[in-house]
Amino acid sequence: MDPTPVFDPATYARGVPYALFRRLRAHAPVCRVPEPAVGAWPAGPGYWAVFRHADVRHVLATPEVYSSHLGATQIRDPDTPADLDFVRAMMLNQDPPDHARLRRIVVAALTPRAVRELESAIEGRARELIEAVADRGRADFVELTADLPVWTLAHVLGVPAQDRRLLYDWSNRVIGYQDTDHARSRTADPAGLTPMGRAALARRPALVRADGSPVNPRSRGALTDMFAYAHALADRPRPGSVLARMREGGLTRDEFENMFFLIVVAGNETLRNGIPGGLLTLLDHPEQYAALRRHPELTPGAIEEILRYWPPVLQIRRTATRDTELAGRRIRRGEKVVVYHASANRDERVFTDPDRFDITRSPNDHVGFGHGPHFCLGAHLARVQMRAMLRPALDRLPGLERAGEPVRLTSNFQNGLKHLPVKWRTDR
Repeated sequence: MDPTPVFDPATYARGVPYALFRRLRAHAPVCRVPEPAVGAWPAGPGYWAVFRHADVRHVLATPEVYSSHLGATQIRDPDTPADLDFVRAMMLNQDPPDHARLRRIVVAALTPRAVRELESAIEGRARELIEAVADRGRADFVELTADLPVWTLAHVLGVPAQDRRLLYDWSNRVIGYQDTDHARSRTADPAGLTPMGRAALARRPALVRADGSPVNPRSRGALTDMFAYAHALADRPRPGSVLARMREGGLTRDEFENMFFLIVVAGNETLRNGIPGGLLTLLDHPEQYAALRRHPELTPGAIEEILRYWPPVLQIRRTATRDTELAGRRIRRGEKVVVYHASANRDERVFTDPDRFDITRSPNDHVGFGHGPHFCLGAHLARVQMRAMLRPALDRLPGLERAGEPVRLTSNFQNGLKHLPVKWRTDR
């Protein structure tokens, strides 16, 4: 059984390989996966892939053995030691106790009152987006959804409305670099940006070196425009905002830049992929879609089942801190260990009839937002945005259905859609 397809980004452009995951859980729950070259990206040394729910949770909950810091959290190794040192300053790439120190800075800005106010604002914005298209009868739900995460991030960070599209483009470049459409994303109109936004855009770097090799999209050199904007914005932070807390938290330059990077990218892509993926899942299960329309009180459980069935993040990497053993396989210090959330969420040892989408499923111990010390800090706001967008879509767009084939993102990291054409009746 060849596990190579679970690494190949092109696999996921066709669909998540759940059948292969099922066979691997049964016969090779922890196995070596090669890293062949992908386009201009060179081959890597390979890694240990982890597919069963219990093993995934164990790896994520044991940072003293499976580190986020040693090699960072992407399958692909940083290009240089300097690149690795830089990304290690990111909260995502820290182990306790440093991870907890950085996490507290963001938590301090998300007080219960601030979260309540933000929830109300998010719900209002989502209703505006749905109402704006309700009489058209059709839309690309990916494009329709794209505004809500960047609107929310702009609100959290204090980014002017004119510059929101910059957040969209930066996120595309970082997360979608394996997809030719997203890698060259350039949708922000310079004429509509603030002077601060135009100054940052003028610093957009080349993403290909003189010899034709690609620049790692997560390196400082590939993100000079984003970081120029972050520092300019930090000179005028809104009191009480996450950005203000970052300034007050005594972050180093590397920590500040990486925190801005993480909030912009993780806060955008998870929702921009998860919300359309959730709607597509409902449309492909019309009995569940109808049940949710009849019983809106089922929405919280439906969101959890969507996160199980369509996890926005497919996998995450750790690095072994010492020789160890997992599922009978010897893992050596320094080797990559990659856990597959998408496989764990379909593990028949945990979920009855795991390939069935059931909005009443309970219990639902999915790992859609991870597990352990790195459990997604934005999980609550992500659920709020999913609910805020899906609820009015189901209520205000009667007869909602596909209007064409969805187009998937080419990525072995994000479970994404580039397009989801939908239509509905306008004879309300």
